[in-house]
Amino acid sequence: MSTLIVGLSHRTASIDLLERATLTGEQAEKLALELTDAVEVREAVCLVTCNRLEIYADVERFHGGVDEIGTGLARATGVPLDELSQHLYVHYDAAAVAHVFRVASGLDSMAVGEAQILGQVRTAMRTGQSSGTVGRSLSHLLQNSLRVGKRAHSETRLDQAGPDLVEYGLEAAATLLGGAPGAPSMAGREVLVLGAGAMSGLAAASAQRAGAAGITVISRTAEKAHRLADSVGGRRLPLDRLAEALEAADVVLACAGATEHLVTVAAARDAQAARGGRAQVYVDVALPRDVEPEVATLPGVHVLDLERLGADLAERGLAEDLAAARALVADEVTAYLAGQRSEAVSPTVVALREMALGVVTSELERLNQRLDARSEPVGDDVRAELEQAVHRVVEKLLHSPTVRVKELAAEPGGTSYATALRALFNLGPEPAEAVTGLPSDLPVPVRVSPPVTSEHGLDLTSLRAADPSSGEVPR
Repeated sequence: MSTLIVGLSHRTASIDLLERATLTGEQAEKLALELTDAVEVREAVCLVTCNRLEIYADVERFHGGVDEIGTGLARATGVPLDELSQHLYVHYDAAAVAHVFRVASGLDSMAVGEAQILGQVRTAMRTGQSSGTVGRSLSHLLQNSLRVGKRAHSETRLDQAGPDLVEYGLEAAATLLGGAPGAPSMAGREVLVLGAGAMSGLAAASAQRAGAAGITVISRTAEKAHRLADSVGGRRLPLDRLAEALEAADVVLACAGATEHLVTVAAARDAQAARGGRAQVYVDVALPRDVEPEVATLPGVHVLDLERLGADLAERGLAEDLAAARALVADEVTAYLAGQRSEAVSPTVVALREMALGVVTSELERLNQRLDARSEPVGDDVRAELEQAVHRVVEKLLHSPTVRVKELAAEPGGTSYATALRALFNLGPEPAEAVTGLPSDLPVPVRVSPPVTSEHGLDLTSLRAADPSSGEVPR
């Protein structure tokens, strides 16, 4: 079995494509169930966030796994496979572990260091465990990724990057609105928050800290909206009064992620007309987007979306902490892989000890038969001493090779020592392993080779496996 990741994110796909490819929680769970019914996929979980869609899987074979996951993604999202494959990336075994750890740490997020991803990974894992698509392999990997993510946030200042996406949006909005130097960025401004989830809570709190004159919350969930509005001393309006709220708002913080645009061009145009042309800024941090992209073409209206904010925010003022977090993740990846390799030789150690126990048992039986044939009987105490002596000799002879083979296995390529041990002691072939198109000790990043086109038309060589931290976005 091998770990395989196939996905797309803000690093390889446009916001438009990510919007088209996003899945609801129910759709993501259904996709994972369908994948685990396939021949090549043993375990699968779907991670859907505002800027990524990824499948984490335990597969029998590399190429077969990529084929089934790629076609499954195309079917679930409705994006044609030939288009989707141009933006997908693949991580395998060692590279897959490194990617999961980076994701859970927030190092691969559009807002680098954001902590929401920890909850999203945890939710995906628990959903998979409940539905039966996540078993021992992925549970172990994802639980370790959560531990690594918590370490990265507790041992560095990455948490400071979490609010940056909204706070930077507010700062940029203040600049566009011509805020007074030295004053709170939202001083005298009316702010409208769309949505009442976790990001909306962060947005409302940030607006309050920035000195907003008034905060209005609109959400389809009335109870949550009331609670959020009360927490910041604002007011809650129903969705049918959106036009009124847009007219009053200088800054709109859109965080709902609705299935359709909440703010259309027509609604924004009417609001701008009612405002008499006074400048207005939409900070859209939702995916799918809450604000129709064409709103940005209206006179006096500015739209700051995830793509623009993420590009401006990349690694802003966190160089040392990012370096520390990346080093921490690299160390954790090394330790995890070493543990996996050590665990991989356990069957050989068990086989060696079982073989030795068989030899000891056989020889002691023969010894007892010979002792029974003696004219002078041998007491039970003597027999017990002889048995203990034989067992001690065998244990001492086995101790060094069994301990050493585990130590050596922790190093890259170290599993070859287990193979040698099996040959030396005639332990038979190693346990059946899945034959893959790629070796298990791949460097990070992985490159997919040789060129292969699946029966479904998925060009595997077009799938990207470049290090996501490079930030390269294919054109």
